[in-house]
Amino acid sequence: MAITIFKKDNQANGNFNGDEILEKKPIGFPHDGGILKPYSNLFYWAHAWASKKDSVIGLHPHRGFEICSFVLKGEIEHYDTLLDRWITLKEGDVQVIKAGKGISHSEKLKKGSEIFQIWFDPNLNESLYEEAKYSDYKSDNFSIRKQDLKETKIISDINNQIDLKSESIEIYQHKLSKGKYVHDIYKDRFHSIFIQSGIIKLKEETYNAGDFLIVDNELSISIEIISEAKIFEIISLIDLPYKSYSKMHNIN
Repeated sequence: MAITIFKKDNQANGNFNGDEILEKKPIGFPHDGGILKPYSNLFYWAHAWASKKDSVIGLHPHRGFEICSFVLKGEIEHYDTLLDRWITLKEGDVQVIKAGKGISHSEKLKKGSEIFQIWFDPNLNESLYEEAKYSDYKSDNFSIRKQDLKETKIISDINNQIDLKSESIEIYQHKLSKGKYVHDIYKDRFHSIFIQSGIIKLKEETYNAGDFLIVDNELSISIEIISEAKIFEIISLIDLPYKSYSKMHNIN
């Protein structure tokens, strides 16, 4: 069974404004010192939260990558040089920045808010020559699939609801009640799984909120939910049809 575990304590750390915003990074930048490096077309994944007060990450540039923010709790505000105005995003909303030739943005995390910021690699040989684009997707626009005691929010499936150029990305958020589940695994895909809350048991080992798992080369896995859990899952190709930034620069 190809399952790789990255416990919360082993992930890279980050902070802004004197610890007003804190981060754990399942996939950090090369200089962050984390164990896990970029893979597939997943370049960066940070879990950020503001527990003390509202705090602003100042204006900073991006190029090439697709920068996606997923509001997990609370509320954030976003400014970028393309729209030139502040926009409010609430729990469950998703923001997609196609950085293209270049864009700068700033974020305000309200007290009590949490986000994922995830960078996807859409083939920089093409995206660096395209115009920057910005899109918001409201939580109510995403469909919910219910099956027994499992509820899945479909952020993006094979229909690519958030219009990513990064190849074959699927994104789901699962709510799981206590019990045992069989979770299907695609044979040519990585399943990257972040435990947002709850406790799960896999192969006699228990995992908690903040732990990160990568599963591949399986038909399915059996998961036992010890306490009600919320799981964020990204499915991506094992072999890309283009050379990723990390491969071009030997980051892996």
